[in-house]
Amino acid sequence: MKRHLLLACCAPLLSAALAQTTMTYNVSNPSSADRTDVPVVISLDKSWGEVATALVTCSGDEIPCQLDDLDQDGIFDELCFLVNLKAKARASYQVTLASEGSPRPYPARVYAEMLVRNDKVKEKNKHNNFIESITARGDCANSYNIQHHHGVDFESELNGIRIYFDKRQTIDLYGKFQKRLELQATQFYTTKEQKAEGYGDDVLWVGNTFGLGAFRGWDGQQPTMIDPVRSRTQRIISYGPLRTIVEVIDKGWKAPLTSHHSPLTSQPSPLNMTIRYTQYAGHRDTDVDVYFNKDVSHYLFSTGIINVKDSQEFSDKKGLRACWGCDWPSSDHENFKPETVGLGIYIPKIYLKSEEPANKDNYAFVVGTNSSHLCYKIIYCSDNETFGYHSAEDWFKFLQMWKQQDAEQPLTVVRVK
Repeated sequence: MKRHLLLACCAPLLSAALAQTTMTYNVSNPSSADRTDVPVVISLDKSWGEVATALVTCSGDEIPCQLDDLDQDGIFDELCFLVNLKAKARASYQVTLASEGSPRPYPARVYAEMLVRNDKVKEKNKHNNFIESITARGDCANSYNIQHHHGVDFESELNGIRIYFDKRQTIDLYGKFQKRLELQATQFYTTKEQKAEGYGDDVLWVGNTFGLGAFRGWDGQQPTMIDPVRSRTQRIISYGPLRTIVEVIDKGWKAPLTSHHSPLTSQPSPLNMTIRYTQYAGHRDTDVDVYFNKDVSHYLFSTGIINVKDSQEFSDKKGLRACWGCDWPSSDHENFKPETVGLGIYIPKIYLKSEEPANKDNYAFVVGTNSSHLCYKIIYCSDNETFGYHSAEDWFKFLQMWKQQDAEQPLTVVRVK
C-alpha cells in the first residue's frame, strides 16, 4: 500500500556542511476527485549534512511544512507538506533546505500528549505532568494506570485517539461535534461544562477487543495480547504542526509462533516490535506501521475492529472491513449516552492472510509479512459530527472511495530539477 509518497531526494551529493539547496517537484492528482491535505513526504539524505530549516512554496505562496527526526538522533530525517489538488490537476512545489536557522513555525493542526497521573488534582482534566516517553517493565503491576487517560493520545481536527498502556494496546476513540483540536482542553475526559459548550467525548467501549485496529498476536485460532514482554514503551516522536507521530515499543515479546494456522514446535528468540501511528492534519484516518527487529515470515498476527453492539458489517473481501453500530461507551450511564460510530480498517493485500468470521467481540483479520515490516490504515467517524457521516450506507460508500484513492490512485510526485 502506498499510504503516502516517500521520496529519496536524488539531488547531487552535497558537502557535509549543507548551505542551501532548492529542488522542484511536480505533484499530480490522477483521480477524478479533488484531493485535500494529501501528504508528500521527502526523505532527507544524511550524507548531505544536517538540515536545520525548510521552506516550501507553490506559485510563490508559502506552504506549511514540517521536519521530523524519526530515529531521535538529533538530525531531521524527513520533510512533510500537505497539498490540495483539483481532479486531474498538477502543481509545482519548490523545496528549499538550509543548514542554518530553525524550523519555520506554522499553526498547529494536530496535537499529542502524554501525562503522568496526579491523583491529588481535583479537576480530572487539569493534569500538567507532561512527559514525552515512558517505559514499564514487563512485570509492572498496573501500567494501565500510570498515565492520565491511560496512555498517549493524539488528534487531528477530525478525530481523537488514545492507546492503552498495557498488554491490550487498544485504540480508543474520542468523537467530536466540530472540526477542531480539543484534547489539550479536555484531556479525553470532558466535563459537563465542556459538553455544554460543544466539546466531544469518549464514544467507544473497547474492553479486550481490538477497538479500532489494535495489533495483536495470533495463536492459530484467536488473537493474543502483547504479553509477555520484557518492557513496553510509549513515546511521542513528533508533535506537529502537520502530523503527529507516536510509537509503542514492545521489547522481548514472546509472540505465539504460528504458520498457516498450525503451531510450530520450536520457539525462537523473543521479538522486538515498534508500532508507529502517524496522524496527518485534515485526516480522520491514521497510518499504522509495524516494524520488527528481524524477519517474521514464520509468524501470523491479527488486527481488526470491535463488533459494536448490533452493528452492521461491510467487507469488500479485499482488505477493507467496516461496521456501523451504537453502544454505551461507559458503564457510567449518568454522565454518558449511547454513541453511534462508524469504524473502518484497510489491510493491503500483500499482508492479508485471512478474513475471520465475525464473533461477539471482533471483525478480525489474520495478517503477516515476508519481511520485518507491515502497514495498514484505521479510520472512524462519530454520528455526533456536524461535518461527517450519519448512516451505515453513507459511511460504507465513503470508505470504498477512500480506499480507492489511497491505495489505487496515489499522487504522482516527480522531481524536475
